[in-house]
Amino acid sequence: MPELPEVETLRRGLEPLAVGRRFRGARVRQSRLRKRITPGLDGKVAGAKLEALERRAKYLLFRFSSGTLLLHLGMSGTLFRSHAGTPPGKHDHFDLLLPGKVILRYRDPRRFGMAVWTSELPLSHPLLAHLGPEPLGPGLNAAYLREVFHNRKAPVKSLLLDGRNVAGIGNIYACEALHRAGISPVRAGGRISASRCGFLVEGIQSVLGEALEAGGTTLRDHRQVDGSPGWFSQNLAVYGRKGQECPACGETVKKRVLAGRATFWCPRCQH
Repeated sequence: MPELPEVETLRRGLEPLAVGRRFRGARVRQSRLRKRITPGLDGKVAGAKLEALERRAKYLLFRFSSGTLLLHLGMSGTLFRSHAGTPPGKHDHFDLLLPGKVILRYRDPRRFGMAVWTSELPLSHPLLAHLGPEPLGPGLNAAYLREVFHNRKAPVKSLLLDGRNVAGIGNIYACEALHRAGISPVRAGGRISASRCGFLVEGIQSVLGEALEAGGTTLRDHRQVDGSPGWFSQNLAVYGRKGQECPACGETVKKRVLAGRATFWCPRCQH
């Protein structure tokens, strides 16, 4: 699944290409994604100027003069630059038409993404209104995490992946941040001290920052706007490394399924 660094990398790549342009419209070939694409999207986008391209958690917010398109990439989605004359592939479900013959093409083999139009304030939309603070913003700090974790019996990793607590960390980066902080993913949130919450914030923000610099992590579907992969996969310490040595101590990396998500950790470094 594209996670926060992948979505932010995509936003940064699209911004100079699309912001300030008047779109020619949208061409929808398959509307049945996780949520049906808003009917009449072509008419809503046609002639509208894209005033800003923002991100909230794993959502891209295309702020047009006429409203906002909320785009979520789901499990396998990507949005990339293409040419109007390029035939769409089997999983290319819609295009956003820029001036000239440039298009932004949405590809999603598993069709688990969303493209929803709203004329209201986007941050008040039900998809976004419940989300917690951005992990790279000032709202995430040790005191906040300590409050969120207080008396909670749920595993800390599950609490991190709950978007109501923190918006959009994602599975890969939760595993890596917990490793950097030396915290077991199965430790109950209520058993994490204030000082260790501070280590965890540092781990979250450092791993996300480094992933952004590397253009995200490409494991299967993620590509940047120009088609190039993200390179942070080369820096993963535990994620996807079951049976291999922990780079910090040499212990064998373990894997288990926690709340339906593959979880990787070092039993020596993390407790």
